[in-house]
Amino acid sequence: MKQRIGIIGAGVVGTAVGVILNAKGYEITGVYDHKTESTQKLVERIGCPAHLDPCQVSRSADIVFITTNDTAIQEVVEIVAAGGAFRAGQTVVHMSGAETADILGRAREFGARALSVHPLQSFANLDGAQENLAGSVFSIEGDEEARATGEAIVEALGGQYFFIAKDAKPLYHAGACVASNYLVTLLDLGIKLLAEAGIPEDRAGQALMPLVNGTLRNIGKIGIPAALTGPIARGDIATVNKHLDRMRQMAPELVQLYAVLGLYTAPLAEAKGSIRGPIREELEEIFRRELGRGATTS
Repeated sequence: MKQRIGIIGAGVVGTAVGVILNAKGYEITGVYDHKTESTQKLVERIGCPAHLDPCQVSRSADIVFITTNDTAIQEVVEIVAAGGAFRAGQTVVHMSGAETADILGRAREFGARALSVHPLQSFANLDGAQENLAGSVFSIEGDEEARATGEAIVEALGGQYFFIAKDAKPLYHAGACVASNYLVTLLDLGIKLLAEAGIPEDRAGQALMPLVNGTLRNIGKIGIPAALTGPIARGDIATVNKHLDRMRQMAPELVQLYAVLGLYTAPLAEAKGSIRGPIREELEEIFRRELGRGATTS
């Protein structure tokens, strides 16, 4: 018999988890969200009871998901603990990438087990969340006794998993943010440069997507650094200098970021084997000089 699940926080992630686990045969015994409309949407999707406070959800469930915003997790835990609604043998789960299971520490005082189960995935909307969870990789961190529960949850969600130490969570989350959030930033940088070249921003975004998707496919197939292409990978110093010269004239506010990224990219090109040490050093000197120029003018 599958364990009963309660969900506190019916946003995109909480709702997606509830819908998927319900379809996998888990009983969703209750849901609570401070936004009534969010609660109602999940209730309508899976027919689970709506509760008036998080304590009711916790009392009804063997596994309690706290899928609120990160800033609200601690507050929810305190409310449920104050209501005496945690119990021994229960597993309390949050899905934050930045927080460790220790934020659920008050639940441990009642004999409950604490677990962090974080999907390495981006969730812009509910449909995307349901689609993307399957096949995602999750990190699991928390009480040893709860690991089997974490594994079962991830498998039911259609994902893969690895275990991570709590002290490594901040660095792990930083890596996830760079790969996901900063990818958006990089695409915005590319769009702005194309816009300065006279291409409308909406058209620039459309034009870059096939390039971005092709690069991601290459990374998936042959990995890094083999997937690196472009002037730095070729050791094309003349082209890099042309980029910088024109950017100083037309997009000076973007030069520093370009130089920082170039400085990081040059060793990747050497690791790929497409340039040798002297060319890498010359490229690095160009980028360092550009960064120094920015420091003296700021």
